Amino acid sequence: MTRSSPQLTPPFVDRPTADKSALAVSGIRKRYGDREVLRDVTFDVPEGRVLALLGPNGAGKTTLIRILTTLVRADGGTARLLGHDVVRDRARVRELISVTGQYASVDEELTGRENLVMVGRLLRLGKSEALRRADELLEEFDLTAAAHRRVGHYSGGMRRRLDLAASLVASPPLIFLDEPTTGMDTRSRAALWNVVTRLARGGRTIILTTQYLEEADVLADRIAVLDGGAIVASGTAAELKKRVGRETVELVLDDGAVIRSVTDGNPERVRLLLNRLHSEGRHVRTLTVQNPTLDDAFLALTGHSTATAPTDKEPAR
Repeated sequence: MTRSSPQLTPPFVDRPTADKSALAVSGIRKRYGDREVLRDVTFDVPEGRVLALLGPNGAGKTTLIRILTTLVRADGGTARLLGHDVVRDRARVRELISVTGQYASVDEELTGRENLVMVGRLLRLGKSEALRRADELLEEFDLTAAAHRRVGHYSGGMRRRLDLAASLVASPPLIFLDEPTTGMDTRSRAALWNVVTRLARGGRTIILTTQYLEEADVLADRIAVLDGGAIVASGTAAELKKRVGRETVELVLDDGAVIRSVTDGNPERVRLLLNRLHSEGRHVRTLTVQNPTLDDAFLALTGHSTATAPTDKEPAR
């Protein structure tokens, strides 16, 4: 493991796929005392995809990520990463993944470049190779201008980008991002989204947990919703939205009347409606297309927003 700080294709959650699997999870269970944290969690992620794992606090996301990254052992079930069992082949799995947690864990007394070189050397890269890789990552994450500045003087967004850069020094094929944009400002979040998009286009497999539904909507090829320790829904963002509503148009007429009609994205239905109103001598003042959002889908699937349930933390022992 590089770090230990804690589009429409066949659905890969709970279904077989012809694509080569990067992560295959089957029947994962975990209990802490009387509390069942995970129950029969099963999904499969093809290589080169971005899976967003959504769920309210308390759903089991953190525990699941800790199991998949070899930090916690499940009570039952199996998980294979690029063909390697996360229990029996623990050492090899750690070589193939990187983990970026919710909070940046970089050395504030070192410069950005020194942090990356240090990670490279710890990974047994030669000095020249560690320097070369550090400079590549600083450029990729738009940190070159701050390369020789102490990290203690970085903004929060810059630290998060450096933290992600440090997790990629070894170029791992599978990346776990556990709420990577928590606490970021809008500009820094957008910058990190660009980085994640480039990584995915480059063929990396990414498992993303996030509290920001817009983030999942933008970045993920597919989404799995975890609630109460079980996956309650999966699919593309568009598929999940369709489960809770249909596209409608709202027309406001000159006489103040409001007409709403389900169109399901069919422009012919809109045209026929407008023609009928025109033939009746009624004039449209405004036309608004309304679609269900991922927020609507999440609320319908889990019964609450992302921030209303108890925290998803292991109990103190």
